[in-house]
Amino acid sequence: MPAQIPFSEPPYLSSLPSPYFTPSHRKWQAAIQPFIQSHLHDRAVEWDVSGTVPPDVFTTFSQANMIIPALPAPLPVAWLKKLGIPTLLGGLPVEEFDALHGYIFNDEMVRSGLAGPGASLTTGMAFGVPLILKFGSEELKERVLPDLLTGRKRACIAITEPDAGSDVAGIVTSAVKSACGKFWVVNGSKKWYVSFSGSLSPPPSCFILLFFPVFFLFLLSFYPLSSLFPMHSFLKRKSLILKTRITNGIWSDYAAMAVRTGPPGSGAAGISLMVVPLKNHPGVTMRRLSVSGQATGGTTYIELDDVRVPVENILGEENQGMRYIMTNFNHERLAVATGTTRQARVALSAAFEYVLKREAFGKALIEQPVVRHRLAKAGALLESLTAWVEQFAYMLTKLPHDKAEALGGPTALLKAQAGMVFKECADTAVLLFGGNGFTKTGQGQLVESELWSFSSILCPPSVPQACRVLTAASTVQCFTARSWALESLVVPRMSCSTLLSGSWSRSTRRRPRCWRRREDPDCEAV
Repeated sequence: MPAQIPFSEPPYLSSLPSPYFTPSHRKWQAAIQPFIQSHLHDRAVEWDVSGTVPPDVFTTFSQANMIIPALPAPLPVAWLKKLGIPTLLGGLPVEEFDALHGYIFNDEMVRSGLAGPGASLTTGMAFGVPLILKFGSEELKERVLPDLLTGRKRACIAITEPDAGSDVAGIVTSAVKSACGKFWVVNGSKKWYVSFSGSLSPPPSCFILLFFPVFFLFLLSFYPLSSLFPMHSFLKRKSLILKTRITNGIWSDYAAMAVRTGPPGSGAAGISLMVVPLKNHPGVTMRRLSVSGQATGGTTYIELDDVRVPVENILGEENQGMRYIMTNFNHERLAVATGTTRQARVALSAAFEYVLKREAFGKALIEQPVVRHRLAKAGALLESLTAWVEQFAYMLTKLPHDKAEALGGPTALLKAQAGMVFKECADTAVLLFGGNGFTKTGQGQLVESELWSFSSILCPPSVPQACRVLTAASTVQCFTARSWALESLVVPRMSCSTLLSGSWSRSTRRRPRCWRRREDPDCEAV
């Protein structure tokens, strides 16, 4: 067996001890790695070049129950056992599956260094189905979950829109009840949803995009959103077409879709989630789009013209969609960070292997101090990121769901950092591969493919900054809420999510008197 290339594996797979991974986790990794390798990675590059993963690959994974691990932990044990799925590959009981098992699965799905092939199989299950599991009515679950969990049908998620982008509260896609009250009639416009990926060096046009969000925020400081984008007037038209570009959409039977059920301008308070039928549904037209980066992801242009959706398809309560969407963010961001970390590892280890054998100026490149420095710099960032990702996965195995919501801001920072570290590792790989790093075939093929792997992480370049701002704002909110609780003698161990929810008495939010006054009624301190 050949020696392991430096940086090619995380420490727990490099014969090093780990405080996180149990024998159950290691057995799971040993069971799924050869399956994914033989059924996906052996031909991943070929499929990525052609732009399509054959449909029978999804069937193979579904029959082996290898799409289910894309769900957030804990798995829906009752549903899986009801469908005759008591264990996963390698004999892992479904009730023992935790966030670290999910981390291992997401890591192995991107072992080839290409995000697209794996995302073509798992994106819908990872991001769309959890919303149905958490908030769907029992009737809706009975109707759609058996086919979705067994892979007989597929789902996707449809949230973002061209006119809103990351501003989910600004979506304008409308859902209005029909006169008979039995259907929602959906109209509006949406844009694609992107999952795993990273970016190396975006082209100049990508940096130009930075101007638009900055300029948009500048305009918002003077004008309300409704005056800048008066889309609500167009929504009054009877036959407005919903134009959507969605990952996995071309294969999906359903979409977990965010729509506006409140009045125009109602913001986050007017958003609802519902399951919208896609395949063979009246008014729905879908066509495949060719895109850069995740060419195999099944990015789809969807048109919905007055699509009628049964009222029973709404998820949870009306106008509570924004809160529901955020409940899956920890899982989504950790999955993205895990896949991006593996891509960074593939890029850096490929560069290390290349400089060991590549000779220049009479000696191997690895003998050059500047090459060693660059590898060490990227390697330090990579291993630090890996430790951070594993720490988040571990915390999710220990925190109850209500307290895990407090990780929302930090996971946004983790996602942004993963993209930046991947950029550094891929930059290093292209630099050390030289001209080979720009060829679409041969030794540098994989590195070149990562060069143009655009993603929601780093393109436009404003996205990491937005994630950092979100983290800072979330941290300040948690600190302020805890300060209120402590100063008001509220239970000090109350979680941030409980404090921010407003479910505790608002009367306690008043700033108390000086602590000395509580001890001495005659204290004059303010």
